[in-house]
Amino acid sequence: MKILLSLLFCIPFILLAQTEQDTTSVNQKYSMLYKKRVLENIEIDLLGSFYTQDGSNAAVTGGVGTEELKDLASNLNISIPLNDDDVLTIDATISAYSSASSSNLNPFLGTEYDDDDERRIGTITGGTPWVASSGASKEDVWKSGVLGFSHSSDDRNKIYTTNLSFAKEYDYTSFGVGLGFTKLFNQKNTELGISANVYFDTWQPEYPIELKNYMNTIGKLNTGIFSGIDILNASGNPIDKNSLTVWKPFNNKLIDDEKRNTYSLSLSFSQILSKNLQVSIFADFVIQQGWLANPMQRVYFSDVDNFYIGNAANIINYTNPINTDVFQLADDIERLPDSRSKVPIGMRFNYFISENFVLNTYYRYYFDDWGINSHTLNIEVPIKISETLTLYPTYRFYNQTASNYFAPFEQNLSTEKYYTSDYDLSKFNSNQFGFGIKYTDIFTQNHLWLLGLKNVSLNYNYYKRNSGLEAHIISLGVKFIIE
Repeated sequence: MKILLSLLFCIPFILLAQTEQDTTSVNQKYSMLYKKRVLENIEIDLLGSFYTQDGSNAAVTGGVGTEELKDLASNLNISIPLNDDDVLTIDATISAYSSASSSNLNPFLGTEYDDDDERRIGTITGGTPWVASSGASKEDVWKSGVLGFSHSSDDRNKIYTTNLSFAKEYDYTSFGVGLGFTKLFNQKNTELGISANVYFDTWQPEYPIELKNYMNTIGKLNTGIFSGIDILNASGNPIDKNSLTVWKPFNNKLIDDEKRNTYSLSLSFSQILSKNLQVSIFADFVIQQGWLANPMQRVYFSDVDNFYIGNAANIINYTNPINTDVFQLADDIERLPDSRSKVPIGMRFNYFISENFVLNTYYRYYFDDWGINSHTLNIEVPIKISETLTLYPTYRFYNQTASNYFAPFEQNLSTEKYYTSDYDLSKFNSNQFGFGIKYTDIFTQNHLWLLGLKNVSLNYNYYKRNSGLEAHIISLGVKFIIE
């Protein structure tokens, strides 16, 4: 694999060497002495954002329960001109989040579990899908980095790009490599682009605590987290843990393939039709292979008996937030096919109305072989208030059909091969309203030490699904140049 990645990374440079062997006219050689740099100065982009959401269809607890999540992210992007033609980019992101639903991998109150000797420390007093537990999965930090390189030909009509990427969180690692080529025609009024990316991902799987305990103890319901506590049936009565009609997971194995690979090819076409109008068309072709289900996400079957831990009196209120002390044991984790093909096709339509108004529109149609079809429409109308100040009202509409494998809480069947209760794969529509403001320092008059201010932007977006999920996003961006 190292040899393959090295070859992929070197291809642009091989192409560049071949290009440089092409004959060049005297006039072209003369103009090369006066060509403009692709990037004049080092540019630094800083972006910070805060995201918060809540809903009642948590996938970790089988499609019911709190979806409360908070995320604080920061991004640093540095573009460095290496010479007249080459630019190196460094992009780094750190995202720290707390998730109520993820915390309920282990929802049982008062529980600490020692994996090494399978001991429970403390006493289980119940759990609920509606309140965050104090488990280790409640919080995490996602880290990613991308190293990119681009080369522009002397006439600036060809651009070669390559990138390496890496991302990591506590249960997932991703490594990627990409290549791209852009060609401009017709005095740069026409642009064609092609790029390819490959991602090699690996799970470090985390499972719902009851399934993990069952596998670790080989089905012994009097050891591990179940030691000394009652398992209740649907009527709220304790079961005989040694009988034949006891709770047990539907499958005796969890993840059997910890790899996930993604291959994507992107094509784009852009044309300036007039001094006021630009149209772009793009298409992506994506293939994923490996373990594509999330091992954290529970599934409950309608044709399998239900079992609980906690307060029997609240079983009747299980799907209601008033339930604070009873939890239903999972039947299985999410199971999905080991391959998926995705195709988004879209276009952009940008129209310069006047010196103060621009209309930017975006439409995308998406389909995949899991049964999802979706439409996305985005409209942005930048309003130039002055030479330095611009407002950005935006609206985004999205809808999709359900995956072939989705069913709500307790509506999947154990006779099916694949199943999920993740509402991201359900039928839904959403609306997002946003507003932004941007200040541009045209002559970079303001400085912070060696940094000249280029622009500052502040954005707010409100997102809502018809399933009840709501989110708020606030972001602040600042761009500097080093003169």
